[in-house]
Amino acid sequence: MLKIGVLGAGHLGKIHIKCIKEIADYELIGFNDPNDGNAAKVEAEFGIRRFLSLDELIDSVDVVDIVTPTISHFEYASAALRKFRHVFIEKPIVTTLEEAKELIKIAGEANVKVQVGHVERFNPAFLAAEPYLNNPMFIETHRLAQFNPRGTDVPVILDLMIHDIDIILSVVNSNIRKISASGVAVVSDTPDIANARIEFDNGCVANLTASRISIKNMRKSRFFQRDAYISVDFLTKEVEVVRIKDVDKSGSIPPGLMIDLGPGKGSKQISFTKPEIKPLNAIRTELESFYNAITTNTVPSVTINDGYSALEVAHKVIEKINQSPNNL
Repeated sequence: MLKIGVLGAGHLGKIHIKCIKEIADYELIGFNDPNDGNAAKVEAEFGIRRFLSLDELIDSVDVVDIVTPTISHFEYASAALRKFRHVFIEKPIVTTLEEAKELIKIAGEANVKVQVGHVERFNPAFLAAEPYLNNPMFIETHRLAQFNPRGTDVPVILDLMIHDIDIILSVVNSNIRKISASGVAVVSDTPDIANARIEFDNGCVANLTASRISIKNMRKSRFFQRDAYISVDFLTKEVEVVRIKDVDKSGSIPPGLMIDLGPGKGSKQISFTKPEIKPLNAIRTELESFYNAITTNTVPSVTINDGYSALEVAHKVIEKINQSPNNL
């Protein structure tokens, strides 16, 4: 059993605390949060100790779970790593690339495990779709959210789009060749709507759209690859796989499931698959996976370098938006 402490007990921090209490392999020692009113509610609801001292909490645990505003990630993570504690840190990993590079250095010197909370990697819909993803060459993502002032301290790229950036980087095995982007600030001082186009050396193109002022919520990605189309709905937890293959002449084909390619080119057969989605709590699953990485001395599912890569692309998108003449 690993002793764990949570830094930050806001909206997401409470979810982490609830999930940790459900994982028998963790012993939740307590939490640290500077807000007295919020801390009192958490103490009462979950029956766990509030540590007033950050150092005291770090000294009391094996694992530190950082669920605080991004601006504090580097300070808290570096403090924990310098005391040789394993660190789970919410996305984005830190605020700047310089901080991320320094954190990678500190983590390497400490020789402990670090996992970044890119939770969509553990979304049951994405887990169900993964076996079907094979060298996608065009990807389109839409991540739209109704307005919530809780995330407006950072651009929508770091708040929402970074989820899809991480997913794309995890499935496209190629270096980035070019990034184009545009965005508009509507209700905050940073872009609230953004679109990015990422071109890879292998020819894959990803088109990402993110908005935090939408009428309705949407978290959907579409992957197009040779002879297949995979649609993943991260919100409704649904996956649809459409595959095109040579006609199976041994059996009958249902009407409407054929494509005529034209004179002399023959026909193709279309098949539709809806993979089974196993119900699971993505946050609980990612915390369980971190426990397994620590206890089996294996590489975490989302490494500190993965967190750096997603942050690097996000900052390049922001840079392109700032350079764009269409940026408002």
